[in-house]
Amino acid sequence: MAHTIVGIDSSTTATKALLVDALDGRVLDRRVVRHPEGTAVDPRHWLKACDDAVGDWLSDANAVAVAGQQHGMVALDEDGDPVHDALLWNDTRSADAAHDLVDEMGGPQACADAVGSVLVASFTATKLRWLRDHRPEAAARTAQVLLPHDYVSWHLTGRRTQAFTDRGDASGTGYFDARSGAWRDDLAERALGRPVALPRIVTDGAAAYEHESGLVVTGGTGDNMGAALGLGLRPGDVAVSIGTSGVASAVSASPVADGTGAVTGFADATGRYLPMVTTMNAAGILDLQARLLGVDHAELGRLALASSPGAGGLVVSPYYGGERTPNRPRATGVWSGLTPATTREDLARAVVEAMLCSLADAVDLLRERVGGIDGRILLIGGATANPAVRALAPAVLGGPVHVPEPAEYVALGAARQAAWACSGQAEPPDWDARGTEVLEADPTPAVRETYALLRDRTAAWD
Repeated sequence: MAHTIVGIDSSTTATKALLVDALDGRVLDRRVVRHPEGTAVDPRHWLKACDDAVGDWLSDANAVAVAGQQHGMVALDEDGDPVHDALLWNDTRSADAAHDLVDEMGGPQACADAVGSVLVASFTATKLRWLRDHRPEAAARTAQVLLPHDYVSWHLTGRRTQAFTDRGDASGTGYFDARSGAWRDDLAERALGRPVALPRIVTDGAAAYEHESGLVVTGGTGDNMGAALGLGLRPGDVAVSIGTSGVASAVSASPVADGTGAVTGFADATGRYLPMVTTMNAAGILDLQARLLGVDHAELGRLALASSPGAGGLVVSPYYGGERTPNRPRATGVWSGLTPATTREDLARAVVEAMLCSLADAVDLLRERVGGIDGRILLIGGATANPAVRALAPAVLGGPVHVPEPAEYVALGAARQAAWACSGQAEPPDWDARGTEVLEADPTPAVRETYALLRDRTAAWD
């Protein structure tokens, strides 16, 4: 196949691979292979999933790129074998380590000034500190630390080159200076308690490795950076992604160092920056409620729409597995306002409103602390198929919401990076933009007000 490229999304839940026409971005084929569940996973599962998903595509493709879940700790020994299961971004066991590391760096603002973000349990550095303190034998055998996308990309080269990463994903480790684009080896050593090898940084849009067959493997990037590239996110826009995590992100020409920790100052995959607000709980809020009610997502949406704004007074704080924004790693879910009159419809609507309120908080934080965020809100992710999410999103977010046509935007962004590496151009290829549907509804500010009251009241409980 001439002019074909492969884009891979190695996510928390699955490997999603796209075969794409490099000239216009048309998706020619798509494959999905599931990953094991859990917040700690043997990373070798991702390699097999990648091989199974890609199959024979690489024999004819021009280039391949991997975008992967951010932050995950892949600690390897001298032979490149894992010394411990990879701790994923949503594993909160390193919450105390995050607190200690921030203190050691001189406090939140000093931490943000050094690495662009205030460390929370999601960041790789905190997981290295946890490994040092709780698995010292594994820490002593750790010779190299990679991120999930680095590990899969290195595998695709047959390990014929030094492991590599990009500045976008590197900026989520807690030991990378997003401003200078350089590793802070001293911070990685401080976290693990010993020197450790880190992957080389590949310039945006450049080839990391070229096989003798001519196949180019690019630097890849993090999943959120891949989604921004796949969407063609413009300065001023906000992308709200509802997946395993909830993410509000925007493209910025300038770095961000928010000492409150609300906005992470990541780099993007184009040489710019990608300030971001992330929640740990998003689509999983709906998954749990559908399971508890014994319905599928379509029926959950129908039930929610049969209730009224405010769900009959029922309000949910949906921090079921702890939360990242706000930083409440030990939080649990709280329901308030249950009465004898509460209906199944109210139970469904309350969780949809809670999830959207949490994302609306994220959008507000981004607008408050990053300049020039005044454009469209783009809503992506699997949960956008839920009819209640589509109907209530503009009401809770307080304005029009643009929903691009369904696509694997992380994998599509990886494919765009692969095409960019082959083009030799200064900017990514300008593929035709996908159509968007604009959703509108009357705002429901009272829903957010009652949500905020419960959110703030329960903060002292964690």
